[in-house]
Amino acid sequence: MKKILISCFTLLVSCFVLAHPGIGIVTDSKGNIYYTDLKYVWKVTPDGKKSAVVSNVHTHELYMDAENNLYGEHLWYNGEKLNTWGHYVWCLKNTGELVKETEPTEGFLDNYSFVRDSAGNMYWVERFTVTRFMKKSPDGKVTKLAEGKFGFIGWIYATANGNIYFTESNKLQKLTPDGKLIVLADNLGSKSTDFSVMGHNYSSYGIWTDAADNIYIAMIDAKKVIRICPDGKAKNISGSNSLWTACSGLFDNDGNLWLLENSMTNEVRVRKISKEKLTGSGEPASQFTGRTHLLITTLTGA
Repeated sequence: MKKILISCFTLLVSCFVLAHPGIGIVTDSKGNIYYTDLKYVWKVTPDGKKSAVVSNVHTHELYMDAENNLYGEHLWYNGEKLNTWGHYVWCLKNTGELVKETEPTEGFLDNYSFVRDSAGNMYWVERFTVTRFMKKSPDGKVTKLAEGKFGFIGWIYATANGNIYFTESNKLQKLTPDGKLIVLADNLGSKSTDFSVMGHNYSSYGIWTDAADNIYIAMIDAKKVIRICPDGKAKNISGSNSLWTACSGLFDNDGNLWLLENSMTNEVRVRKISKEKLTGSGEPASQFTGRTHLLITTLTGA
C-alpha cells in the first residue's frame, strides 16, 4: 500500500510539473522584478528593461532574500526509459555569481522550500493520506506545524511573520505560527477545467499579499484575480478576456500590481497595473485588461 501511495504521489507531482505554469515572481530592494517562464529567469528593471539572468532552468518558484540573493531550482526528467527525475537548487548572488546551493540529486526537492518568512524559516506541505505542514528553521530544525486529512492543497504562501495561506476545496485557509487553522473564505470559484490535475480543483493558484496584508489569489481558470476582504468576501480586482490568465503576482514598493500571466500556448508575460489605475476608478475588474502600464512578454515558456 505504501508503494502504491508513493507511486500515485509521484504521478501527481509529475503531472503537476509538466502541465502547470510557474508562480515565481519576486522583487529585490532596488525595485527590480524577477520572474520565471520555466526555461529562463528574467529581470525587469524599474525603467522596463528586460534581460535573462539565469538560463536553462526549469523552476516554478523563486525566492529573494533580504540581501538580494535569488534562489530557484532546476528540475528535469530523465526520459521514459529511466523514468526518473533530478533536481538541484541554485542561487544567483547579489554579486551576479550563479552557484549551486545543492548538488544534482535524483527525485524531487525534499526537506527544502522557497516559501519562507522574514526570519528565513522554510515551509512546505507533505501531501499523503495525512497531510502535514512542515517548517524548517535556519538552524536546520524541522517541526510539524499541523496535520490532518485535507483535500488537494496547491501552492502555499508565507507572510513575513510566519502565517501560511493556502487553498483547499475552494476554501482559503490560514495556518498561524502556533498551528491554528482558520477558514478565511469559502466558495472561491468553480472547479477548474483547463488546469485540473487528476480531478483536483486548481482554479485557485498563486497567492500573495499587499502592504496592508490583504490577500490576493490568481483564479487561473476564471482568468481573474480576487482580493479577500476582512469579512471573507471575495472581490474581483483584475481580469482578462483574452487567452492570458494570471498565475501569480506581487505588489512593488510603490503599490503597483505586477501579474505573472500564462497563455494556453505556454507563453509567459508580466503585466504591471499602476496603483492609481487599480484603485482609482471603481470599474469592473475586466476594465483593467486594457489599462496595462507595462507589458513584458516572453515567448520561451515550456
